[in-house]
Amino acid sequence: MDRISDRIRKAAEIIAKAKHAVVFTGAGISAESGIPTFRGKGGLWEKYDPEEVASISGFMRNPRAFWEFSKDLLVKVKAEPNDAHKAIAELEEMGIVKAVITQNVDMLHQRAGSKKVLELHGSMSYVDCLKCGAIYVWEDIEKIIDNPACKNCGSELLKPRVVFFGEPLPSGILSEAMEESRKCDVFIAIGTSLVVYPAAHLPFMAKDHGAKLILINAEPTDKDYLFDVVIHDKAAPTMKKILEKVKELRG
Repeated sequence: MDRISDRIRKAAEIIAKAKHAVVFTGAGISAESGIPTFRGKGGLWEKYDPEEVASISGFMRNPRAFWEFSKDLLVKVKAEPNDAHKAIAELEEMGIVKAVITQNVDMLHQRAGSKKVLELHGSMSYVDCLKCGAIYVWEDIEKIIDNPACKNCGSELLKPRVVFFGEPLPSGILSEAMEESRKCDVFIAIGTSLVVYPAAHLPFMAKDHGAKLILINAEPTDKDYLFDVVIHDKAAPTMKKILEKVKELRG
């Protein structure tokens, strides 16, 4: 069986030749920055009922439950972009990666320096008061997260621009993600188990249109067979090594 180092080299060779690479990320990449995952052992869904804290109906009934949950997600852990986020941003700066498609709402790609980030599930960057329309940035909400209420009208219905269960994905972002997947020549999936649809269909689109596919995930997925290179390891050290090899190959 080939070693991980061989697969890293093969992935780097593919990426170094790419003219239009697209990166697709899931919770696994953020977990390496300390942000807890949702599913599986130790995930947030063991502690919280997703219907209560992450559905639109639960939010409308009790918005404070969501904000209590969000403290575990984003406040208690002072997460910083890791080497995988940084490597992706550098590959974009080099002109190789043209878009990052992410299921994460934690803003770490932007903080790492990525410019074109398609957030399929929205983002915590902005928060809207559903009563009066006031708009807040995340830094404002973080200061009042223990007692979140609109400073303008007093309403507790402060909703982040994330996609709750029961809400559709933003159609424009999804369409753009699908278009990027169709026109890329390399599709790199990082830290995703590829089980949440319609996002999990994106690598199939890329494959159907002739792209080379690379998967970096700590655990095997049931779609490993689809990929040209599969690396079962942590994203941060793997992407750091791939970036170094790509730089060597491109001189």
